[in-house]
Order: sequence, then structure tokens, then C-alpha cells
Amino acid sequence: MTERQIRKRARGIDRAFDILDHLRDVKTSQRPAEIAQALGAPTSTVYDLVGTLIDHGMLEVTDANGSVFLGRRVYFLGLAYRDYFDLTRQAASVLDEITSDTKETSQFCMLDGNKYTVALQREGSRPFRISADVGERTAIPWTASGRLLLGHLDDDQIRELIPDEDFILPNGRRMDFDTYIAEIRQAHLDRFFSFDSIVDTFTHCFAVPVYDQNGTCSATLCIVAPKEDARDNFEHYKMTLQAAGDKLSHNA
Repeated sequence: MTERQIRKRARGIDRAFDILDHLRDVKTSQRPAEIAQALGAPTSTVYDLVGTLIDHGMLEVTDANGSVFLGRRVYFLGLAYRDYFDLTRQAASVLDEITSDTKETSQFCMLDGNKYTVALQREGSRPFRISADVGERTAIPWTASGRLLLGHLDDDQIRELIPDEDFILPNGRRMDFDTYIAEIRQAHLDRFFSFDSIVDTFTHCFAVPVYDQNGTCSATLCIVAPKEDARDNFEHYKMTLQAAGDKLSHNA
């Protein structure tokens, strides 16, 4: 292949992943023309890539209008990932222990590119539901975990990673970058971070790091609790979460 052909194929692969990520984000089937419009991509290119992804089982046609959504092969690839990287299997039992001990919602969280996502969750035993949509991509600065997952990066790397618009909080206020960096550095030293949720007004979020064998925070364990319960049980929740994080890091 010529260098030009290699670059063209690379752009096509990037665009194919854009299509998959877009459908994941919108959580509904769409026609190729709608996908092209959302991505700002040539319609003919998107139609060609959608056809290829359908042929490989990565997308499936969902209706007579030609709308498509993620295919079952994506699901099977996810199962293969889970079976190979047993950290997620270990995390499931750790979350059971956290929620059994605290009665609060616990989560296992990771980065997905330049976003944060809840990979696993156990809901607490409360009459009202405290949870997040597993797999939903969230702006990193909006989360307690977002102070721990970036601790191994320098300031320029963090600025390059996070889209500028993700510093705009749900209330419309812009987060100060220097303040955010200071929180990251302190959380990295403390191996812990907690704050009143930015996303809602009634919960408090606790997060601790899960370290890989290189000493990098590759995931976090979290507790999401009502503010009053978090205040009354702060030390207990913190100690429970830190013990669980140490356990999972030891097995990473």
C-alpha cells in the first residue's frame, strides 16, 4: 500500500469508531444520513462504513428505514474483554462487599477515552434510587474519580485530554482549571477524594484509586450516598472504600 492509501485507511478506521461511539452515546438506532449529519461527515462515506460494519456484525439493521444500532458482535467483544481482564470480575465481588457493609450504592469506574464511565454498579438498599447509567460517558471534571484517574498525567497532558467544554458544569459555571489541577494533585497524594456531587444536589461522592501493576490509577471504587448519611458515616465509608481499593489494587 502507498502512504496515501495507508492514511486513507487510517481515517476510515477512525471514522468507523466515531460511528460506534456516536450510537453508544445516543442510545438509539439511527439512519446513516442522521449519523453523517451528527458527525459532520460525508454521507457517502458513512453509508460505505455502515455497510462494512454491518457485514462484520458490529452494526445491525433495526427497521425497514435502514436504521442501525450496535451489533451483537460488540457485545461478544465486551464479554471477551471481561473474561481476559479479570479485574472487572474481582471488582464485582468487592462492590458486593462495599454495599453489604455500608448499604450505599457502590461503583467501579474507569476512563473511556476522554470521558469517565461507570463500568459496574451495586445499588444500595434505600427506598429511593441512587444510581448512574452504567456505561454512560460523563465529563471527567464532573466526577470525584476525575481527581484520581488523571494523577499520573502532567498539567499539559490533562489540558490536552479534556475537551474545553467539559469544564462547563451542569449549572453553567466554568470550573477553574488551576483549582481542578490542585485537587488532582492533592487527591493523588491522599489516595482519596470526596465532594458533594456536581451532577445532583442531594448526594456526596467518595472515590479511591485502584492501581495497576505499574502504579497507575487505572480505575476507581466509589460510594454515592445521601449528603446527610455521608456526613454521619464519613470515616466509616472512607475506611471501607480504602480497604476495598487496597484489596483490588493488590490483585490488579
